[in-house]
Amino acid sequence: MAKIKRALISVSDKTGIVPFAKQLADKGVEIISTGGTSRLLQDSGVDVINISEVTGFPEILDGRVKTLHPRIHSGILAMRGSETHQQQLAEHQITPIDLVVVNLYPFSETIAKPDVTFADAIENIDIGGPSMLRAAAKNHADVTVIVDQSDYETVLTDIEQHGNTTEETRRALAAKVYRHTAAYDSLIASYLSEEVGEEAPEKLSVTFEKVQDLRYGENPHQKASFYRTAQKVPGSLTSAEQLHGKALSYNNINDADAALSMVREFTEPTVVAVKHMNPCGVGTAQTIEEAYDRAYEADPVSIFGGIIAANRPIDERTAQRMHEIFLEIIIAPDFTAEALNILQQKKNIRLLKIKDIVPFKVPVPRYQTIVGGLLVQDQDVKDIKADDLQVVTERQPTEEEIEQLLFSWKIVKHVKSNAIVLAKDSQTVGVGAGQMNRVGAAKIAIDQAGVKSKGAVLASDAFFPMPDTVEEAAKSGVSAIIQPGGSIKDEDVIKEANNHGIAMVFTGVRHFKH
Repeated sequence: MAKIKRALISVSDKTGIVPFAKQLADKGVEIISTGGTSRLLQDSGVDVINISEVTGFPEILDGRVKTLHPRIHSGILAMRGSETHQQQLAEHQITPIDLVVVNLYPFSETIAKPDVTFADAIENIDIGGPSMLRAAAKNHADVTVIVDQSDYETVLTDIEQHGNTTEETRRALAAKVYRHTAAYDSLIASYLSEEVGEEAPEKLSVTFEKVQDLRYGENPHQKASFYRTAQKVPGSLTSAEQLHGKALSYNNINDADAALSMVREFTEPTVVAVKHMNPCGVGTAQTIEEAYDRAYEADPVSIFGGIIAANRPIDERTAQRMHEIFLEIIIAPDFTAEALNILQQKKNIRLLKIKDIVPFKVPVPRYQTIVGGLLVQDQDVKDIKADDLQVVTERQPTEEEIEQLLFSWKIVKHVKSNAIVLAKDSQTVGVGAGQMNRVGAAKIAIDQAGVKSKGAVLASDAFFPMPDTVEEAAKSGVSAIIQPGGSIKDEDVIKEANNHGIAMVFTGVRHFKH
């Protein structure tokens, strides 16, 4: 294949472009450029042909039109092996373009600004850039295309060795271009759909950026990677700063996300301990140290090897308590220097700093794949306050019971269905998760609580189909129950609660989590 003779360079992100262009020029490559890129290269001593010299037409409409011209796109799209194409280029005095280096207007960065206007967003939709990229990628048999500065060195190495890039390199770069432009258009489509209030479009395109490859998935024989949304979500795991420890695994990420979702429910100092995406201990208190102690004491066996999320900075005293057992991950808004010094003594523990661990005010989309399809729903951020509760029993719950009922309700929504949570003194004392029937979940939670079930409250993520769960609760000394209500057996369930002097409230809200 002939050597690369002419390149077109037009980039918004100018990182590394000057040394790259200089090396191209040193290899005898003629460079065409536009606008700010042209000025930067010229100021840096690189000989540049302005785009207007090629098109014979000035850049107009505030730069909206500069590369959208037959002399540019014909130079990119002409097939070198086509006699007809070459005759037409000669007839119209068009020189082929062998290398296209383009990156796009920063649409993602623009819409991420808190004060962005709709007009600013629209103005940062690139038109000419994607057109050139797609044209060059289509004609990758003859044209090299770069959209990512990390590929500059690969292309320079190929040119040094062969005078041009290899077919393998060009094909890989073309594939990257189409991934890039697809993601760019997807982000624009999502932004505009949100602006016009389209909640369930007829076609859904979502874009994610790779964070890292993972060693494996849920099991060693499964491949896996970790991606984040194009727009960062504050307070999410993808915004974490890892301060210590080895890379996160697939299961670590799932568990850490579950722990974060739970601890975000609370505004008071709270610690959540998670195993296999279910809480094994949750504690709320006046200090984060006391909250941790309550989470630990809730289930001192299961917390071993668990994932901890706290919504307050970890101080020295709390770190010392955490250091006493094996923990996989600790997530917090911050760590004091003394706390870090203690926790970093264990080389494998992962310490993640996430600044904005606060309740989500608006739901974010949650995606669940199935074979051949995708389910999309809003995250469950429904909150229940004391005024929302409907007391359905003869006995009214006390103020303390209401406080504990609301505490347990925030937790049960994050437990795999069928779910039962027992709580007492702002601490979980029993958790029954993922059972095939509700009374089975209740028996597990009650058995775990033991003597602590006396005077505890019980939360159920869905209604009671039968009075049997209330019967089990009564045997163990549970004093109050919170549940959605809505069963055809509600009257029987309420009667059973009345028979045992148990206070019961309905929320009218279900929290299935499958």
